[in-house]
Amino acid sequence: MKILVITGSAHKNGTTAHLTEQFIKGATEAGHEVCQFDAAFKNVHPCIACEKCHNTDTGCAFKDDMEELNPILLTADAVVFVTPIYYYAMNAQIRTVIDRFYANDAALHKNKKTALMLTMADDNIETANGAVASFKGMANFLEWEIAGTVIGVNCGDVELLKQTDYIEKAYELGKNI
Repeated sequence: MKILVITGSAHKNGTTAHLTEQFIKGATEAGHEVCQFDAAFKNVHPCIACEKCHNTDTGCAFKDDMEELNPILLTADAVVFVTPIYYYAMNAQIRTVIDRFYANDAALHKNKKTALMLTMADDNIETANGAVASFKGMANFLEWEIAGTVIGVNCGDVELLKQTDYIEKAYELGKNI
């Protein structure tokens, strides 16, 4: 299986990076091919709904790092989203990439699996409700099968994360996707 992991955090050694690392370890041990796209370190312009992608044969108006991602996205069997929760939702870096899925909307409606992994400093799981609802709505719209979620509460830093079972859950999700 080809798995695309899209991350949103700008913290290269932060909590979501640790979840990503363990997910990829589990997935590769299970024999899957994994590609990682770190949205925070890429040049991705926000969608402006200009409709060039739908009204011409030249694709998106913006020639940026989505050109690197699109071929991988279109051929992936699974797409995994990994994001910190800063303020009740997926962070802006990953949302920008997801909004740009619009250019490939018709081609993305097919049999894919998807998963969501997130971390947050808050100890109240309700803080993740916006991100989870957005993820579930997108999966439903695209008719993707949700393979699982890892929602890391009270994980404001790596030391707190290491005191939980979220790292093991990320590994198991990767192994069993």
